[in-house]
Amino acid sequence: MSIFTGSGVALVTPFTNDNQVNYKKLEELLEFHVENKTDAIVVVGTTGEASTMTEEERLEVIKFTVEKINKRIPVIAGTGSNCTKTAVEFSKKVEELGVDALLVVTPYYNKGNENGIYEHYKSIASVVKLPIILYNVPGRTGVNLSINLLKRLACIENIVAIKEASGNMSYTTEVARQVPELDIYSGNDDLTVPILSVGGKGVISVSANIIPETIHNMVMSFLKGDIKEACRLQLGYNELSNGMFIETNPVPVKEAMNYLGYEVGQCRLPLGEMYQENKEKLYGIIERHEVKKWS
Repeated sequence: MSIFTGSGVALVTPFTNDNQVNYKKLEELLEFHVENKTDAIVVVGTTGEASTMTEEERLEVIKFTVEKINKRIPVIAGTGSNCTKTAVEFSKKVEELGVDALLVVTPYYNKGNENGIYEHYKSIASVVKLPIILYNVPGRTGVNLSINLLKRLACIENIVAIKEASGNMSYTTEVARQVPELDIYSGNDDLTVPILSVGGKGVISVSANIIPETIHNMVMSFLKGDIKEACRLQLGYNELSNGMFIETNPVPVKEAMNYLGYEVGQCRLPLGEMYQENKEKLYGIIERHEVKKWS
């Protein structure tokens, strides 16, 4: 059984003006997503700025999210690290908080070889019972999970899915063809429908932070057989989705949310303020697409 089907939001972590986690706003965001048809919450991932948060902060955000969602939709927590021991210990702690699954990014910077990456994931999977979603994002990690490595990893019982964010549809098609044991979630908003077309189960979406119902409807339209509507939404909102990446994620999506009145605070350094010209481009895109403001 799939962890979820549909749209999982790669949730931002809201900060206060003094750069602390804003739990009041986080609760508001969680309720917003439940009300607007988001199918799963993904916390403390890339978009959630996990890399600039302490372990204590990440655990508290995960715990808070699990408690507030209260099993209404799945909660998936990012627990990856470039240090295997760190990822193992953190994954064990997170499992105790009651999440539904783990999202584990490929070890980054080290550029591990295939045997090393296999043992990394095996070490994590061996100490938790939760389902694990592999996260393949070579643009950030410097490593692409090969098809042969995915075949090996898919033999581990609780490694059940992959968030595929290589941007390479030829590769994704081969994953679907050769490693059917793994559910595929699009990690690129602009490739959601193409990935659904080769058997994908949904998307883990940055754009869903501001258009959650649209992303949900796109996936569900496709899965219900209304391909024309799914394509209309994909093509109609690609400009907006791509606008979330005119600078490094999550800088643009947080800027967009603040422009729309969400008041989620700024990113933590080393993610700085957007260039003014990019802000103006982003605001123009938002206005053209008539994105609803926070209410």
